[in-house]
Amino acid sequence: MTLLSFVRSRLGWKLFLSYLVVILVGVIVLASSVELFIPSAFDRHMSSMGPMMETMMGASQGEVNPDLFASFRTGVNEALTLAALAAFVVAVLVSVFVSRQVVAPVREMMAASQSIAEGHYSERIRLTGNPSKGELDELAQLALSFNQMAARLEQTETMRRQLIGDVTHELQTPLTAIKGSMEGLIDGVLPVEDATYQQIYREADRLQKLVDDLQELSRVEAGAYELNHHQLSVSELVMATVARLGRQFEEKGVTLDTDVSTELPFITGDKDRLGQVLLNLVGNALQYTPPGGRVQISARQQGNEVHVAVSDTGMGISPEHLPHLFTRFYRVDRSRSRAGGGSGIGLTITKHLVEAHSGRIRAESPGPGKGSTFTFTLPTTK
Repeated sequence: MTLLSFVRSRLGWKLFLSYLVVILVGVIVLASSVELFIPSAFDRHMSSMGPMMETMMGASQGEVNPDLFASFRTGVNEALTLAALAAFVVAVLVSVFVSRQVVAPVREMMAASQSIAEGHYSERIRLTGNPSKGELDELAQLALSFNQMAARLEQTETMRRQLIGDVTHELQTPLTAIKGSMEGLIDGVLPVEDATYQQIYREADRLQKLVDDLQELSRVEAGAYELNHHQLSVSELVMATVARLGRQFEEKGVTLDTDVSTELPFITGDKDRLGQVLLNLVGNALQYTPPGGRVQISARQQGNEVHVAVSDTGMGISPEHLPHLFTRFYRVDRSRSRAGGGSGIGLTITKHLVEAHSGRIRAESPGPGKGSTFTFTLPTTK
């Protein structure tokens, strides 16, 4: 490796040489300026000394002036040279110190990025300064951004591992039931009758629904679907949901009410996707509301948005669970099976569909046994 290539490949040397060039340019400019302004400065100061200089110089000022001026220039140049050497030495030391201060965090960042590239996502960079008070220079801000990126990568990796584990667990339940039933039939333990085949079919159907949910989740998280935007009436969406789920509410003995303003403006969105949002929320409310309970769908305009809320008098949600409800495979009651507690994917899909319509969704609950409310917003048509 040549000296030039070595310098080019080292940030510290680049910074040091850049400081050195600045110093040399400053010295050259200083020396040139002194040489340029010495004659006029000398003449001006000699003239201001008046008769005293005439006495010192005798009959002819021009005879003494050159020698005096030469001595003056020599003295100035000597002082300038000594000052330049002293400044150069100090500047070199300062340049080395500053270069190391700049290069050290960059090298630390390089090592951390290499570690993250090898799969160690817990790597972080030490911050200098106080982020809460804004006491960060550019390098510290870069380190802060790097740490934020590393934290998100670590979170993504954790979610990926959790997703694999959750999918494995969700698939294992129906597959185990199907395999056990088939082994029972082969061994003659289970009777060969319609009830046995219906049990196997139900498990296979659960497995198929899980796969469909995973495919749907994959599409909505990747944005790999089209939205057919049209002007829609929120009232019609609510009535369509009531018509589809009304019989299930009657069979379970849960009351379904609506409280939708008659003066709601139109919204722009995909009728099928927004219908899916309402079906997911109202279906969840029905699932977690015991017989004799009540579910209400309400819609109101607030500013340039329409707020649609699905409230129930069901099991309610503890405060610690609320921030995680829209996370894939998350269940408030971990002991519930998929048949009783859902796949934990519906609310995640719902959140992505609402956000695809430039809306927001949130969950609220006073606590266990006190019901819950899911509210999503949609912008009105301008």
